[in-house]
Amino acid sequence: MSRISHGTFHAPNGGSALPRLRLRVTAAAERRVRFGHPWLFANSIREQNREGEPGELAVIYDRKNKFLAVGLFDRDSPLRVRVLHAGKPVTIDSDWWQTRLEQALARRRGLFDEQTTGYRCVNGESDGWPGLVLDRYDTTLVLKLYTAVWLPRLEEIVRMIRAGLKPERIVLRLSRNIQATTHTKFNLSDGEFLIGDRRDACPTFLETGLRFEVDVLRGQKTGFFLDQRENRRIVESLARGRDVLNAFSFTGGFSVYAARGGATSVTDVDISEHALEEAKRNFALNHAASFPHCRHETIQADAFEWLAQNSKRRFDLIILDPPSLAKRESERAGAILAYGRLANAGITHLRQGGILAAASCSTHVSAGEFFGAVDSAARKSRRKFAELRTTGHPPDHPATLSYAGNISISGFRRQHGGLGNRWR
Repeated sequence: MSRISHGTFHAPNGGSALPRLRLRVTAAAERRVRFGHPWLFANSIREQNREGEPGELAVIYDRKNKFLAVGLFDRDSPLRVRVLHAGKPVTIDSDWWQTRLEQALARRRGLFDEQTTGYRCVNGESDGWPGLVLDRYDTTLVLKLYTAVWLPRLEEIVRMIRAGLKPERIVLRLSRNIQATTHTKFNLSDGEFLIGDRRDACPTFLETGLRFEVDVLRGQKTGFFLDQRENRRIVESLARGRDVLNAFSFTGGFSVYAARGGATSVTDVDISEHALEEAKRNFALNHAASFPHCRHETIQADAFEWLAQNSKRRFDLIILDPPSLAKRESERAGAILAYGRLANAGITHLRQGGILAAASCSTHVSAGEFFGAVDSAARKSRRKFAELRTTGHPPDHPATLSYAGNISISGFRRQHGGLGNRWR
């Protein structure tokens, strides 16, 4: 691991010592770092003593030349430094990293019993591992990297993970923006098995006693949306006797819970044939024992288009959980409008007394903006509605950054003339 010592940088690969990378930043950036913001962008740096190596520790000084923070430097990204620590100076060495991993694992200790063997072990910035996610699927771990700064440290990270969690397999998943660099400079590819057998690419795990198969090589994120666990449990509690539509269904997590909750039928709509095949397998893994009488239909289609073109289809419970509609700040305004249109489309397919569950995972859309878009669509529908519940982040996905990884559940019934009242 890199470490700060006596004003030098000792490269992870054993290279020669270089002068410590020192940065000074704008007054605005200094304030943000002091208040805990985990990112430093390139345009905030006003002074730098040398070019800097990818993944190296960069020390940030304030205007009085005092230590402000230390973070991982990425010269190839506009997000130039991912802050690890701010405040008083610390020594960043193997023991420091080991302690930080143990702290993340300790936060999950006692959260789950033997009926849930899939959960997040490390949640990026919120656990002090910026741009790194570690998910557990029973004895398989998936390590997802969103930045190349971790690649020089990968070997030691894997050693610590093996010692702390003792998995049978560790799979490496890479964000698209770093796949080419990773392959060229480190000879590693997305879906690489760091330990274990590649034949076990679709492990099964338990969530609240239900069995799920997860494609850790090709699935979105790390293969499954673990952050929706508590919301799936809520949907299960609302599903009895209802016809359910799961739009943007992915591998059918909400659908399996709804079926166990007593749904009469479940319809999955997703654009991915591969995801729908996984949804069928997940349904089959639980069907005979848990919900033998629930009908399951899968439809391969763009969910936005399907909702617009099938106006006569009606359901009692509709789940709208689209992929991120704002991957960058410039897309935020359009995403808010799209969430509103989507909520409106869902409402038109609800029977009297139906329930709409809407979710967002767009980092650049705040919870308030998302809930506001759903609320506005409900008011414009001229149907009386009651907001039943809003939720936030699950305990294994602590959030120090504000984004709308939430679900809003509202009940609707037809009203003639006027909007009616709203209850929280």
